[in-house]
Amino acid sequence: MNLYEKLISGSEKLSVVGLGYVGLPIAVAFSKHLNVVGFDTNNEKIKKYKNGIDVTQEVGNKVLEDSSIIFSSNEEDLRDCKFHIVSVPTPVSIDKTPDLSPVIGASRTIGRNLVPGSIVVYESTVYPGVTEDICIPILETESGLKCGEDFKVGYSPERINPGDKNNTLENIVKVVSGLDEDSLEIIAKIYEKVIRAGVHRAESIKIAEASKVIENSQRDINIAFMNELSIVFNKMGIDTQSVLKAAGTKWNFLNFSPGLVGGHCIGVDPYYFVYKAEELGYHSQIILSGRRINDDMGKFVAENVVKQMINANKQIKGAKVLIMGITFKENCPDSRNTKVIDIIKELEDYGVEIIVIDPVADETEVWNEYNIRLHTYEEIEEIDAIVFAVPHEEFYNIKLHEIKKLFKKSSYSDLMHITGINEVAASVEYSSNNEPDVLIDVKGIFNRTEAESLEFLYWRL
Repeated sequence: MNLYEKLISGSEKLSVVGLGYVGLPIAVAFSKHLNVVGFDTNNEKIKKYKNGIDVTQEVGNKVLEDSSIIFSSNEEDLRDCKFHIVSVPTPVSIDKTPDLSPVIGASRTIGRNLVPGSIVVYESTVYPGVTEDICIPILETESGLKCGEDFKVGYSPERINPGDKNNTLENIVKVVSGLDEDSLEIIAKIYEKVIRAGVHRAESIKIAEASKVIENSQRDINIAFMNELSIVFNKMGIDTQSVLKAAGTKWNFLNFSPGLVGGHCIGVDPYYFVYKAEELGYHSQIILSGRRINDDMGKFVAENVVKQMINANKQIKGAKVLIMGITFKENCPDSRNTKVIDIIKELEDYGVEIIVIDPVADETEVWNEYNIRLHTYEEIEEIDAIVFAVPHEEFYNIKLHEIKKLFKKSSYSDLMHITGINEVAASVEYSSNNEPDVLIDVKGIFNRTEAESLEFLYWRL
């Protein structure tokens, strides 16, 4: 029997190394057909998974409770496996160069526990050449085995979209590649067990690696174009979303919209491609230009928050601004690499007090990453401006007239002090200081006409 047949029969195990937003759904999917070991170095995360708590919210607690996955933070458990899937993050360093330390660390861990006859498949996003030029030598050094003779490798770029319950792992075509034809066929057949949409066999590992980085680079560039349009239309006094709605009536107009581009893929992958291109002597023009635009959008939004507050005669220093949503994308609890933090930091530089609400975000993660405490709706009162930064599904249920209640209003005593009117005159009901309420709706959750009819000073990308 070959490795595929042994996995199907249950005589061999499959491991998933790295159990985050990508690795956990992969492990769950394979566990329905094969014996799976889920490995992660984070002991607390492993404990939660064992107790049926899905910290990613990608598969759900009930699925974890019913799962047959052997969750472990003990690397020696990997010795019982012969098919390894690496799904660790690949971030960028502060200077925007690739940080391969997670994938290097995973390779060392697997290498120390690699047995003859194994296959190692990398899913982490990398630039072309990383699997063969960096990972294979590490596997060989740590294991004492020879790649191509004692073990094989492959690459299959992850395409999971965190928070998306429609385009799930099983419903997205999977690109697969292998060191040779034999390993490619085994890898393809194993993934075909869980991928209903089918697999695409790439001609080489480098082609598969390249396909991943350009997928997100393409999306990054298109969003950057929309963001640039939004900046220009804002200067023209034209509503960007109305323009896109009109242009979108043409059959071949691409459906992209302006926004904050953070996360672990779109905001990172282009730098991997650019790094390799520059290593080969080519300086990127389009990709880096797009990145610069998208990296600056948090600052652009913050500047417009301040402008709208000035237009509303608000005192900036000491003002209270409510930020709705801090995760890197809608309906996803992950706040790492979020661009909302750029808005927050910029506003704080103006002396603004920031209050954050996010019903989806991981509260502990937000505190550990940014030292920000998430608030509840009940705690919010007398704010000077509100910024809907992330379009969580829950926010669409909020009514504009309810938002009005959160804003600062002048009290009777304030009015008497300001106007000098006497106590008798103050018995007349005054509830507002007549300053418009500032509503910043980054992604256009609300209807502009309705917002303006309720006397909001409304702004969106």
